[in-house]
Amino acid sequence: MPELPEVEVVRRGVAEHAVSRKLSSVEVLHPRAVRRHALGAQDLAARLAGRVLTAARRRGKYLWIELGDGSGDTDGEGLVVHLGMSGQLLVQPTDAPDEKHLRVRMRFADGGPELRFVDQRTFGGLQLAELVEVDGVLLPEPVAHIAPDPLEPVFDLARLTERLRARRTGIKRALLDQSLVSGIGNIYADEALWRAKLHWARPTATMTRPKVRELMEAVTDVIGEALHAGGTSFDALYVNVNGESGYFDRSLAVYGQGGSPCPRCGASIRRDPWMNRSAYTCPVCQPKPRNAHL
Repeated sequence: MPELPEVEVVRRGVAEHAVSRKLSSVEVLHPRAVRRHALGAQDLAARLAGRVLTAARRRGKYLWIELGDGSGDTDGEGLVVHLGMSGQLLVQPTDAPDEKHLRVRMRFADGGPELRFVDQRTFGGLQLAELVEVDGVLLPEPVAHIAPDPLEPVFDLARLTERLRARRTGIKRALLDQSLVSGIGNIYADEALWRAKLHWARPTATMTRPKVRELMEAVTDVIGEALHAGGTSFDALYVNVNGESGYFDRSLAVYGQGGSPCPRCGASIRRDPWMNRSAYTCPVCQPKPRNAHL
């Protein structure tokens, strides 16, 4: 599933190619693509026609497009885009052949390139949602419970530290808790923990304030490097709006590297089953604590 860097790459593409343009029509080609919109495909298409895309926003892994009437301001509603496991937003010429898994087509009044939602597995989708203000930030109602991500100006390290230390869980599980901090998934959690020399089972209650700061600096660094590389692509399902894959997977130190030498010490990277997924660590750089939270 796309994590913060991949979603941010898509957001930037939408901001560059679609924001400030007026929708002329929207065609829903598969009902599952709008299943989260309670009033159905016809209602969503009718309410989008004639609207202007005023801004592309993101919090963590969540992406939405603010809508307006052309005056330049949002009208209090946003189009939430759930990428799911295989969702793609593509900017395509109007005469480009339809993709095999094209689910929604958005045409613009200027006659320029379309915005297409393509989703092979149909786990993603689109929905219209009211924007609500949370701590001074406008968020779609379905995203209102999600915590700020490390790249946001409103991200509060001190608050996160206190909430982490109050938990009784392992540090990786806490990093993936979107109500604590958003945008960090399995890949970047493993990479950041390796950089901070922390085992995934380290109890959050034992995390000192300096160690939390070090870990979050590692998270920010990893995310920044992944953004520069266009995100992480393990297959053709994650691409940017131009259909291009990211290449941060070539720089991964531990994630997916089981049995390979640690780039820091040379020890063999270990893979542990974890919450129906995997956790990758260096057994030398990241020794399991005696009071591990498994």
